[in-house]
Amino acid sequence: MSEPIKGYMVRGKKRAPKAYPTGRVCIQKGCNVKLNRYNRREYCYNHAPIRYPRVRGRVLPENA
Repeated sequence: MSEPIKGYMVRGKKRAPKAYPTGRVCIQKGCNVKLNRYNRREYCYNHAPIRYPRVRGRVLPENA
């Protein structure tokens, strides 16, 4: 028979998630959506500017 794998439990302080003030509202004119206290941005999901992820590797030419 094989022996069971032995290990140990990782212990230590767990850091609390960063929280922002409650009651914040989207800064888009005419939008009254309340932002979650863990949302660091100033806009709600519908009004947030589009952000494209960093693409690794070779960049293809535009006319390909």
